[in-house]
Amino acid sequence: MSTSTPTFSRADWQQGYTSLATESHYWIDRVEGELPQTLQGTLFRNGPGLLDRNGAPYGHPFDGDGMVVALTFTGDRLHFQNRFVRTPGYVAEQEAGKILYRGVFGTQKPGGWWRNCFDLRLKNIANTNVISQGDRLWALWEAARPYRLDPETLETLGEEDFGGVLAAGQSFTAHPKLDPLTGSWWGFGVQPGPRSVVTLYEISREGTLRQHWQRRVSGFCFLHDFAFTASHCIFLQNPVNFTPLPYLLGWRTAGECLELKPNTPSKFLIFDRQGDLIAIETDSCFVFHHANAYTEGDRLVLDSVCYADYPKLEPGSDYKQVDFDRVVPGQLYRFIFDLRQRTVERQPLLLRSCEFPAVAPRCVGQPHRYIYIGTIAQERGNAPLQMLAKLDTHTGTSEFQSFAPRGFIGEPVFVPHPEAIAEDHGWVLSLVFDAAENCSKLVVLDAQNFSAPPVAVAYLQHHVPYGLHGNFTPRRWR
Repeated sequence: MSTSTPTFSRADWQQGYTSLATESHYWIDRVEGELPQTLQGTLFRNGPGLLDRNGAPYGHPFDGDGMVVALTFTGDRLHFQNRFVRTPGYVAEQEAGKILYRGVFGTQKPGGWWRNCFDLRLKNIANTNVISQGDRLWALWEAARPYRLDPETLETLGEEDFGGVLAAGQSFTAHPKLDPLTGSWWGFGVQPGPRSVVTLYEISREGTLRQHWQRRVSGFCFLHDFAFTASHCIFLQNPVNFTPLPYLLGWRTAGECLELKPNTPSKFLIFDRQGDLIAIETDSCFVFHHANAYTEGDRLVLDSVCYADYPKLEPGSDYKQVDFDRVVPGQLYRFIFDLRQRTVERQPLLLRSCEFPAVAPRCVGQPHRYIYIGTIAQERGNAPLQMLAKLDTHTGTSEFQSFAPRGFIGEPVFVPHPEAIAEDHGWVLSLVFDAAENCSKLVVLDAQNFSAPPVAVAYLQHHVPYGLHGNFTPRRWR
């Protein structure tokens, strides 16, 4: 149990879980500080924009419909635009004015278990990430195919099959990685089951999809993220058990039927680029997100946010009333693999509860020194993320930028300076919900002077519900 003094008001935090039903575009007029002239391009963000249907709440925020935000830097001005991804499920529920689909994490259709029994339809909510490649933009959700968007208007153009390579029913990860050496996005798909199928994909600079390999692995795979190096792709097979009967009978959602197996080791699945597998076990843990991986001599190094247990909500519980003292914290660890001996060593990097790790784009798959991550403001226990941190993995020291007590941060995104030589020469961007203003603001930090006051703070005309992931492109769409 935590003994730290809370750094936030629950009512403040709950404000950020309000739907934003309107779509708009405008130039942001209220800016504190100065936007850097050399910071030009577009920050795309994705996350659940609708958290209810006509007052009927989704049971978990991750079940909310995807809403893409574009924040375009033109040198001296900043433009905002948001638009919902118009999937068939979103359109159908908009027309019906009610919830028509079960969600993966906590949402059941109204009417009790008999209305949900044997209804296995899932709508593609396209709400987890958004990536761009050339003049193409995709909204991602890991359980289905991406949706292609117009990068200038954010109009939904349709489900993407990449010329038929990605068949109906196949999935593409919400966490692809952009290879700084080739300019390709690397991603994967997974078909979970008693023998799960993992597929590695590459999206070229031209936007074409290539399947590199497909492999079956023993056991159920819940894979949200992965890491890659110049020679390997690394997955953590979380030791979770899926019990399907409560889901089939309409008693629980699919996510509520997952639980971490007690006293069962986690397993790293390390594939080389030909798809040959080395499996290495480690102490039981659960991972949503990896920061980065790289090769160091004969070793592989991987930095990941680890949980001692699967952080799920109990069926029927209200996520806005969560008891943070009972929520397992995520902590940043380093894993060092000896592939010849098939051993792994684990070292703590940051034990304060944290999530959403990021590194400089040029370091993806390459050695990195700095990790940017969201953390809680209190030293122990758990709470909403209210601080941004810069961790120096060489010295073990951290710098913090706090928005407590009334600010709640989103994922940090590092943007390199156009003439950057040093790894940390650039800016860190984060969309922060400010409960005092009841709006969101885009914060620009100087990554080399991380704990100093922000370089610029741009206030939106409204709030944006807590989001998930996104990416920056130097291309301007204004």
